[in-house]
Amino acid sequence: MIFSLEKSFEILERTPRVLQTLLHDISDEWTLNNEGPDTFSAYDVTGHLLHGERTDWMARTMIIINEGTTRTFDTYDRFAMYEESKGKSLQQLLNEFAEARAENIALLKSLDITEGMLNKKGIHPKFGEVTLRQLLSTYVIHDLTH
Repeated sequence: MIFSLEKSFEILERTPRVLQTLLHDISDEWTLNNEGPDTFSAYDVTGHLLHGERTDWMARTMIIINEGTTRTFDTYDRFAMYEESKGKSLQQLLNEFAEARAENIALLKSLDITEGMLNKKGIHPKFGEVTLRQLLSTYVIHDLTH
C-alpha cells in the first residue's frame, strides 16, 4: 500500500472508538490480564497508546518539520504507562486517549502536509534517519498492531 495521509485518518480517527466499543464495561479479568512476562494487558495497551499520543508521534512530527536532522528524537519509553496509568480506571484512560488523539488529528490536519514535507527527515535514536512519511506510516500501523 502506498502511504496516504488522508487514508491514515481512517484508522487514526477510529481507534479510540474501537477501543471504547471493545473495552467499555467489561470485567477486569479481560482487561487486566496479560499473556505473561513482557506482554501488555488491554489496560496496559490503552495506557501505552495514550503515552505515545502525548509524547511520541506528534512531538517527532514537529521535530522533523521544524528541526529536521539537527535534533535526534527523544527516546520513547514504551513502558512509561505503568507509572502514568497508576490509579486511573480503564475508562479514564480511554477518555484521555480519545481526547489526545482528537487533538493530534486536528494538529496534523492543520499542518497542511505536502508531498515534499513527507520526504523531510529526522533522526530516530535507534534507527537513524527516518522520513516523515515513515514516521506517520508507523503511527497508523502501531494502532493496528495493538
